[in-house]
Amino acid sequence: MTDKSFVELTQLQEIIKQLGDRARVEVVERVVYKDREFPIHCIALGSERPDVPVLGYFGGVHGLEKIGSEVILSYLKTIVSLLDWDEEFKQRLQHSRLIFMPIINPVGVYLGTRCNGNGVDLMRNAPVEGDGNTKLYSGHRLSPRLPWYRGDVSCMEKEASALCRVITKHLFPAPLSIAIDLHSGFGVHDRLWFPYASSRKPIATLAEVFAWKKLFDRSYPNHFYKIEPMSQEYVINGDLWDYLYDDFSQSQQTDKLFLPLTLEMGSWVWLRKSPLHMFQRHGLFHPLLPHRQQRILRRHFTLFDYLYRSLLYSQEWAHLQADQKQIYAEQAKALWYA
Repeated sequence: MTDKSFVELTQLQEIIKQLGDRARVEVVERVVYKDREFPIHCIALGSERPDVPVLGYFGGVHGLEKIGSEVILSYLKTIVSLLDWDEEFKQRLQHSRLIFMPIINPVGVYLGTRCNGNGVDLMRNAPVEGDGNTKLYSGHRLSPRLPWYRGDVSCMEKEASALCRVITKHLFPAPLSIAIDLHSGFGVHDRLWFPYASSRKPIATLAEVFAWKKLFDRSYPNHFYKIEPMSQEYVINGDLWDYLYDDFSQSQQTDKLFLPLTLEMGSWVWLRKSPLHMFQRHGLFHPLLPHRQQRILRRHFTLFDYLYRSLLYSQEWAHLQADQKQIYAEQAKALWYA
């Protein structure tokens, strides 16, 4: 499908053409909505060896929060240029792999809706139950006419299943993998969330997350991210990353590490400057003014650079000795779970 009215998909298809044979592109799913077919693309760059670390970028799970897709597309445009001249970047790719799914929910992005074409909130769609949380926004199965609808209990939506397949194929086999999923709309701060969203219990790799945070704080002391477990803000049902994290933990060897992160861009900052934008469809979740949009498109490149560097040079945070791991776990619990 090529449709100039679907700006993000048109941009993605143009980027794929520019990458040419330097990337491996797969349409991992096709979603039909009102007799129109929408593809879900996965782009792989770098080494095909199974023993290299993998970094994945994911966007557009909530179609209304399309700024996540646009940030990833902007980063891909930068990569297209870097591949033309940056020898250091090309050397990185010889020792790692990058995975991109910029538009996971193409119907939602096209329509400007949070849900997919079936009215399902994909980030409430996994078979994970939150601990004692019955609020509507936590995810429900009352009706697809209401927001935060979880969908059919017996199976996940095509888009959610496609994401899970890509993670299982490309990230789970790697010795170290990091996934970052881009969203917007919560609060005035940019947050980096890690599991769990469904429970307030600490994850098994809490020490490694804390060590990753300490390294980020030390290396980029002026960064503006609040790093925390998602459950510190609210508990939900059906979180895809909780589902994938637990699936990895139950099936993989202990010498591998999978770190899923969610970047929640604080769009309330945009509204504070232009409060009337809240009455427009994308106003709550997307910077409407061109200069603000450009600022957001470049705002997170420092984070992306750190993600890549910490993936390649992971000895200080991903390979902790037993005594250091215990110390960091205790410090993390005091910071996030006291």
